[in-house]
Amino acid sequence: MSSAYLLPFSSAEALRLDQSGGKGANLARLSQAGLPVPPGVILSTAAYRAFVQANHLTQVLAEAQSAAPETPLQILEEISARIRAQFAAAALPPDLEEEVCGWYRQAGRPRLAVRSSATTEDLPGLSFAGQQDTFLNIEGERELLQAVKACWSSLWTARAISYRLHHDVPQSELALAVILQSMVESRVAGVMFTANPLSGARHEVVINAAFGLGDALVSGRVEPDEYVVDVNAQRLLSKKLGAKTAQVEGAMPAVASSMTVSQALPDDEIFRLVELGKRIEAIYEFPQDIEWAWAGGEFYILQSRPITSLYPLPRGMPARPLHVLFSFAAVQGVFEPITPFGREIIVRFFGTGARLLGYRFDPQNQRALILAGERLWGNVTPILHTRLGRRVVPAVMEFVEPSARQWILKLLEEPEIGQNTPIRLKTRLHLIRFAVPLLGNILLNLIAPDRRRQAAMRRIEAILTRLEEELAGLPQDPSAKLAGLVNLINGFFRKFPGGMRRLLAMVASGVASLNLVRLIAARVAESGEGSTPQNPQRRVLELTRSLPHNPTTEMDLQLWAIARAIRQDERARSEVESHPSRVLAEMYRKGTLSPLTASLLAGFLARYGRRGLGEIDAGRPRWNEDPAPLFDLLKTFLRMEDDAAAPDRAYAQGQAIAESAIRQLCEAVRHRRAGWLKAGLVRFLASRVRAWMGLREYPKFFLVRAFGAFREVLLQIGEEMRRQGRLDQADDLIFLTLLEMQRLAENPADPQWRGLIAQRRAAYACEMQRRQVPRVLLSDGRAFYAGIVGESEGGQILWGSPVSPGLVEGHVRVVTDPRRADLQPGEIMVCPGTDPTWTPLFLTAGGLIMEMGGMMTHGAVVAREYGLPAVVGVDQATRVLRTGQRVRLDGSSGRIDLLD
Repeated sequence: MSSAYLLPFSSAEALRLDQSGGKGANLARLSQAGLPVPPGVILSTAAYRAFVQANHLTQVLAEAQSAAPETPLQILEEISARIRAQFAAAALPPDLEEEVCGWYRQAGRPRLAVRSSATTEDLPGLSFAGQQDTFLNIEGERELLQAVKACWSSLWTARAISYRLHHDVPQSELALAVILQSMVESRVAGVMFTANPLSGARHEVVINAAFGLGDALVSGRVEPDEYVVDVNAQRLLSKKLGAKTAQVEGAMPAVASSMTVSQALPDDEIFRLVELGKRIEAIYEFPQDIEWAWAGGEFYILQSRPITSLYPLPRGMPARPLHVLFSFAAVQGVFEPITPFGREIIVRFFGTGARLLGYRFDPQNQRALILAGERLWGNVTPILHTRLGRRVVPAVMEFVEPSARQWILKLLEEPEIGQNTPIRLKTRLHLIRFAVPLLGNILLNLIAPDRRRQAAMRRIEAILTRLEEELAGLPQDPSAKLAGLVNLINGFFRKFPGGMRRLLAMVASGVASLNLVRLIAARVAESGEGSTPQNPQRRVLELTRSLPHNPTTEMDLQLWAIARAIRQDERARSEVESHPSRVLAEMYRKGTLSPLTASLLAGFLARYGRRGLGEIDAGRPRWNEDPAPLFDLLKTFLRMEDDAAAPDRAYAQGQAIAESAIRQLCEAVRHRRAGWLKAGLVRFLASRVRAWMGLREYPKFFLVRAFGAFREVLLQIGEEMRRQGRLDQADDLIFLTLLEMQRLAENPADPQWRGLIAQRRAAYACEMQRRQVPRVLLSDGRAFYAGIVGESEGGQILWGSPVSPGLVEGHVRVVTDPRRADLQPGEIMVCPGTDPTWTPLFLTAGGLIMEMGGMMTHGAVVAREYGLPAVVGVDQATRVLRTGQRVRLDGSSGRIDLLD
């Protein structure tokens, strides 16, 4: 068939997304693979464009194309109504109308299913399902042409426009194909998921089935049968028969009412359908959401699209033996994907830890950190296979991510995970060699904290100074410089075990002291003897208020001091308050900012400029590249008019509270047997908590400055290669691994790099759209998202882990990006998680609610230091709570009352 607009499923053009749309291209691919697809043709996107051009519809479409994401839905509805009305009133160009009607007549005027197929639908990572129209049982040329126009105009429903705006899908080049397909007069029809869409299990197929055409099922007008099949065991796991009280009919007679409670699809046909589904899944190499029909004893495939809700699995990791993966994001408070360059740096840092334990480490073949969904996951499987590991992992997660702990404990009941593997003698010796020097360093740190701290920090800072000198000494030629940078990064982490031992000893000294004080307080509370302070464990937490030597606290207070200085200068304050942050950032770069603000900001950036949102990822931008987020924070600080709540005063109050807590704990043991000795021990340990615990943030502060230094040089190389025409953007190199950078340096003219970088950018952008990341992921596809859930009492109470005591009542502010927080003083901040760049917001917040985290994660630790009531691990908090809602937050019990 020679045609300007109609594409048979068998044609090569039908496979092209730009001509057939997502649904059409998928059907063509299945048809050409020999799958049972009902006969039909695709009215290509060229027909849509010809219709729009012939009827001069570009002007009315411009309204939707120029809309902003914040455009109210009511306005989008009005725009959509105008577009659809003009589409309905317009006529197809004569040659297009004749081609469609001619095909219809030649096909024998069959009853048709007319389905929309947009160029942006049925794509991995995006879910456009149901946004465009489908029409069944179409008969006659006039009805066919009306259905085609209605499909075209459904590209511009308010829902579709809004979805594209919120997912950054370009609208200027949109087009829609239409599938014209013979109706299948099905006895039974439904939907099949080739992986369980609820649990994620890849070995389970879920089938929904109902009598008739299946449209009632898809539209939710009927309760279907549901069959769950274990593919590996070839076993029907469950069978739930729906009421099936509604049925969409074609030409076939109505099914008797007695059949509405019968099983729609026989068991043997269920297994035939599963086999068909797995064939389709193999074609796409990803689990599919398949619409099917059963007629005359045969199955027909009506459409297939990826199950976009599934979390991707690690490439190359088999489902068996079962592996347990723990979210790196849950620990770091960074839920966005990690760039390839960022992953490479993190993996090499973990390699330093492996070498410190005495193990050889190959970054290319290691299995401790696993990539899935462009994010890193800790493979805890080998640890859980040991008796010691099954005790240690849940204990650690109690402090790091209690919500993940509850899933780990359940998984330990599964025989495959709960198996017992003895710890090898070699492993025991490695652990002893690691632990003995560490314990020695901790002991010395406790004996002479000030001298040891200053000496350790001098040595660590010297490492950073040497790194800066080595980076400055790299060759100027971009290829040679890139090769030199790769070698320098690898060498830096190979030589870093000594520095890492000092960093670990710093943190461990504070943690050990705090745990010993906590143990003493617990015994005081249990005995009830002597002068027992009220809630001794709370006094222990108060020891960590306003800790000295914390670089994150120092950063926040310096930023507050800048805001205070700006407030006292009329020109500087007016400038900051009257200009958008992006404009102020541009003024700073151009040197047109007021001298006071420019000077203060330059001093701040000199020390903290290599920090930024998601800073653990070396591929993410830093404040010294774009200081706009800092101006957002300064604007927030300038709105704080209550001097009593000023952060510097709050810090001083926290110091006083910590000293009072020490006195109360000492008094509690003073009147016991050998009380003077016990009181001295408590004061000794408490002073070590104050000396060392604040340095918990220092290792990361050191690392992000080193990561930032690597990034700066990489961007310089990228910019030079861009000027030479070898790259498209200066940051292209962050989408390559170190090994690939080495090969690029050796062969810069190879054209493959541009395509690979574009592919990686697309994968990264796709994962940036993901709204939820599991806490725990299994290699068989099961994914565990839920946080802590308690008694809801009619949905008016939420529960989480209490991590910072205090009771606060106020309005909620849901924040998913600190750069657009707009947090008002005293509001209770609700967020997925935090890293250090969020903490300046803690200075103005009245309370904190997080979806992820535990007692020792970053947000919880800083909240305690600032005396901010906080609850973490609250299941779907950013979805359940809304900005402006009033709540009461109890940071001692983990209870959140919804007051309106």
